[in-house]
Amino acid sequence: MAIPLRADFDGQMTRAAAKRSKDGSQARRLLALAAIYDGATRTEAARIGGVTLQIVRDWVMKFNALGPDGLIDRKAPGQSPRLNGACRAALAAMIESGPTPAIHGVVRWRIIDLCQWLYEEFKVTVAKQTLSRELRAMGYRKLTARPRHHAQADGAIEDFKKHFPPAWRRSPKTRPSHRAT
Repeated sequence: MAIPLRADFDGQMTRAAAKRSKDGSQARRLLALAAIYDGATRTEAARIGGVTLQIVRDWVMKFNALGPDGLIDRKAPGQSPRLNGACRAALAAMIESGPTPAIHGVVRWRIIDLCQWLYEEFKVTVAKQTLSRELRAMGYRKLTARPRHHAQADGAIEDFKKHFPPAWRRSPKTRPSHRAT
């Protein structure tokens, strides 16, 4: 037995909603449901929508529950994040306080060290790439000190810098090339 469409709409109202719609997929779905309101079979509505009967049934269920807005495509929810608010707060506090070499065994945090710390603290396994993305979303950036030799003399870098003339000079004129005719 077919699921009936909601009674507060009719074919004309559904077509008007399809005309107002900015979403092509929603308009196509509304037109298929308008055909059902006008007496078409579900098979004909499926042909109008370019889908199967099961999908028409899903459209009817969504339309009955939410009206025309129920036929708009939504983003799939995806996998839930591995780090919750408590994990993020603890991670931020750990980064801000910095590692203690005697306890953590490192003098600066690396992403792999933070992944290991998250597993030991919260039993949450996070990939390096995922943690890097999370840290960037939290406002942290990877900063490293530029290496400098311990015995480098002050001003030694200036001796090796290239100095260009203040103005460019025009190249000397060359002879025109010969054309083969």
